[in-house]
Amino acid sequence: MLNIDNACNWVDNLAPWLTYINLYFQGEPLLHPKLDVLISKCTENGIYSSTSTNAHYLTKSRCDSLIESGLSRLIVSIDGLTQETYASYRIGGKLSKVMEGTKTMLEAKRQHGSGPHIVWQFLVVGPNEHELPDLLREAKECGVDEVEIKTAQLDNPEDGHPLLTKSERHRRYDRDPISGQWTLRNDLEDACWRMWQGAVITWDGRVVPCCFDKDAHNVMGKLGQQNMADIWQSTEYEQFRRNLFEDRAGIPMCTNCSEGSHVYA
Repeated sequence: MLNIDNACNWVDNLAPWLTYINLYFQGEPLLHPKLDVLISKCTENGIYSSTSTNAHYLTKSRCDSLIESGLSRLIVSIDGLTQETYASYRIGGKLSKVMEGTKTMLEAKRQHGSGPHIVWQFLVVGPNEHELPDLLREAKECGVDEVEIKTAQLDNPEDGHPLLTKSERHRRYDRDPISGQWTLRNDLEDACWRMWQGAVITWDGRVVPCCFDKDAHNVMGKLGQQNMADIWQSTEYEQFRRNLFEDRAGIPMCTNCSEGSHVYA
């Protein structure tokens, strides 16, 4: 689990170069009992803070602590409007908890007179794409601030894949009419703004180039052993950028990357 003292030190050290922090990566942030401490550290340093949740742990006390710590943006994953469609992607999850958590946070915002910008993020896939009109109506009635319709990343898109949508607009992949292969709708140019925009820090301080490195295969350095300035300007990082600009398709994590693709419907 993330050591909160280490994380707060990282924020203090990086604050002069930061404008915002996404406090999530491959897990449920609200499982950390001291997330509000880290958010407070961001607020103290004038940094916009965002986190993303499945909303199953948005209790009244947790909502109060998130608001009081100064959280800027709360993304709630709502990937279906019935338990059946929701669970087809969020295996083991309960839609009722998502709705309950959202309403609890909205009520907490009303009581405090302020709070984070609340976003419902809907990952559109085959089982739920027919629910989009109902989603927008429900969001308006519920009172969330924004709805994001996000297309899905699939490891092996193929004919009959249960998550492929019927609508071309709602997917990142196209089927070649001759070969029948499904490929990413992306020219995969040898460029990427993420190489200069930021990086990802894992729970134990490893620095990786971006959020598509889900298993930290491309570690550029480690905070606690090196400072971020040295990591950012290191030979390893420069070589990685050079490799990307020369042959992005040769980097495994880039081959299914959404950069340059149709991500938000």
